[in-house]
Amino acid sequence: MKVLIVEDDPAIAANLYDYLEGRGFEVDVADTGTSGLRFALADAWDAILLDLTLPGMDGLTLCRKLRSEARRDTPVLMLTAKDTLDDKLEGFGHGADDYLVKPFSLKEVGARLDALIKRYRGQVARQEIFCAGVRLDLATLAVERNGRAIRLKPKCLHLLRILMQSPNRVLGRAELEAQLWGEELPDSDTLRAHIYTLRKALSQPGEAELIETVHGLGYRLVAEDRDAA
Repeated sequence: MKVLIVEDDPAIAANLYDYLEGRGFEVDVADTGTSGLRFALADAWDAILLDLTLPGMDGLTLCRKLRSEARRDTPVLMLTAKDTLDDKLEGFGHGADDYLVKPFSLKEVGARLDALIKRYRGQVARQEIFCAGVRLDLATLAVERNGRAIRLKPKCLHLLRILMQSPNRVLGRAELEAQLWGEELPDSDTLRAHIYTLRKALSQPGEAELIETVHGLGYRLVAEDRDAA
């Protein structure tokens, strides 16, 4: 997942960067409002961490331009030292999705980001994911491909869900390991073994391989765009 940090305090930006990168996020940083808006429009982000007090352009203006002019609905988590109700209402009025007052816990930042991204992707209410002929029922954890039931152990189920939630996107080894095992990282070959097991379970002889290894980068679930739902 890709997160943009727009923060002019080097220490805060560095702490956020290190924490999110350690959780497997792909992270970039802008230290002015002007560069932050340029970064926000130049790429597709899963979420934006946005400070309010920025040189060049304040965070409220940046958020308003992102919503009303650029028509982008990327989730925005505002970070600020301003903690009154009026301050928060102003932030929401300019298009923020959530609001966190400094000083904050990095774990709370991570939890709020996870919740924002899940809502943005429609994963809170959605009961199943379907792509590339594979259907995953999020309530029962039943898996099938083209009507054929597939039995998977918990870690492979979790891995399949991560890949299906971002079809065609290359997910790096660090990102996958962080989502699967958190801070207790496994041996170097464990992820590869789970990928192998999942591949074998998904594809019978004559069926196309769904999980592609992108050498030096990571793995992705290959699906035509119209298949992903």
